Amino acid sequence: MSDVAKQQICPARRGGGRSGRAARRAKADTVRSPAVFTRKIPTYELLGEDGLDRIEAHADWILKEVGIEFRGDEEALALFRDAGADVTGERVRFEPGQARALCASAPAQFRMQARDPAKTIVLGGDHVVLMPSYGPPFVSDLDGGRRYATLEDFHNIIKLAYMSPFLNHSGGTVCEPVDVPVNKRHLDMVYAHLRYSTKPFMGAVTAPERALDSIEMARIVFGSAYMEKTCVIQGNINVNSPLVYDHIMTGALKAYARANQSCVISPFILGGAMGPVTQPALLAQSHAEAMAGIALSQLVRKGSPMVYGNFLTTMNLKTGAPTFGTPEANLSTFAIGQLCRRLGLPLRCGGQLCASKVADGQAMQEAANSMLTGVLAGSNFIFHSAGWLEGGLTLGYEKFVMDLDHCGMMLKMMCGLEIDGNGLAADAFLENRPGENFFGTAHTLRNFETANYMSDLADTSSFEQWSDAGSLTMEQRANKRWKEMLEAYEAPPIDAAVDEALKDFVARRKQSMPDMWH
Repeated sequence: MSDVAKQQICPARRGGGRSGRAARRAKADTVRSPAVFTRKIPTYELLGEDGLDRIEAHADWILKEVGIEFRGDEEALALFRDAGADVTGERVRFEPGQARALCASAPAQFRMQARDPAKTIVLGGDHVVLMPSYGPPFVSDLDGGRRYATLEDFHNIIKLAYMSPFLNHSGGTVCEPVDVPVNKRHLDMVYAHLRYSTKPFMGAVTAPERALDSIEMARIVFGSAYMEKTCVIQGNINVNSPLVYDHIMTGALKAYARANQSCVISPFILGGAMGPVTQPALLAQSHAEAMAGIALSQLVRKGSPMVYGNFLTTMNLKTGAPTFGTPEANLSTFAIGQLCRRLGLPLRCGGQLCASKVADGQAMQEAANSMLTGVLAGSNFIFHSAGWLEGGLTLGYEKFVMDLDHCGMMLKMMCGLEIDGNGLAADAFLENRPGENFFGTAHTLRNFETANYMSDLADTSSFEQWSDAGSLTMEQRANKRWKEMLEAYEAPPIDAAVDEALKDFVARRKQSMPDMWH
């Protein structure tokens, strides 16, 4: 990791105390934020070759004996039929190894261009990309409580993500702006990503025509010829688990693939509901579903960039409620990482997931478990890195900035250990006699700003100091922090003609159709 990245992950302590540091961080020098983080720690290899072979073989068995349904999409069925798959009605079956072979043309690593070239990311290899929560219809904060999200909330989260040095992706539907008609809100969301941030982003997938709108807006900014060669926008394609793709998802998938843009293929399976209750079965099912979607993308356009996604978690078998950060879900994430690496594709995992309704101890325990597992599993693209509450139904403002702090910790951990002359500190040992502390050594002063991750939210003072300062909880400190960040936000520049063209496109598309609220 570069010195710049290290400095962002380990910000220097300067004068002014906690309030001074918070004010400086609120300004969040986004220009200096590193776009590319690189993992320098090994992945956790849970399963041996025999176990992985058995799961892959079982995925092949599912694809051959059960198959995947592609509902309402005759073009997809025709593509599979022409490729040699067994198509009966809407059911597609593959011979063992056939789906894997079709996936082989998807790149193992690809670049995703940002509006600010300095923010361009790489997906795959040892690269790690963090992005905010995706999809919650509600937001919450300590002042207003839980409520339906609005376009203003959407703008706020885009701005907070833009300002964070730890998120290198703007996200997609960071929250649902329910005050905008369903069939038009994608236009406002894509515009917000392009106007209020310069980081990579996701477009719409809720209808094929909305995917096409998103791609067209990207073309206004980046140019059609450029996008023929370079990825600048993504779609998140959710499988209708178990073992179904509907025409909405495949329509969006085809739109992005034809434009040479990326999709994340994400089976979403709750064990016991959308798949069997046992983890090995879920792994095989998820692997089969992901390969089928990636195979379709390559039949539409060979070489189009795809990400192998997963969202496997457990549920409370007494109530049917989803659970997160559980041992079983974490074990599956480790195994998914191994399966993906054998397939040779970039890996997407979930991030700071939790079932808690507020940013309490349960939330942080579950979120930390989920995030650490995604990191150690070798994920290249970590969704829901900030803000997730209530099983993804709510984005919490305080949880968002608390999660950002934890993202910084995770990124610092991924730097690994540098065993060099400075790290071994021989000069410090020689400067001090036995029994003397190291506070004032030249080595300590030289490494003061970069040796440790320094949180702006965690309180490490004495009880008396904490009490005198108001006995604030971390959630209360986070409430102040996100307000400081929004107050300090400055919109990045954009070419006036491009901005006008985007606004004109949005206006014309909105005028072309009546409002739909369902």
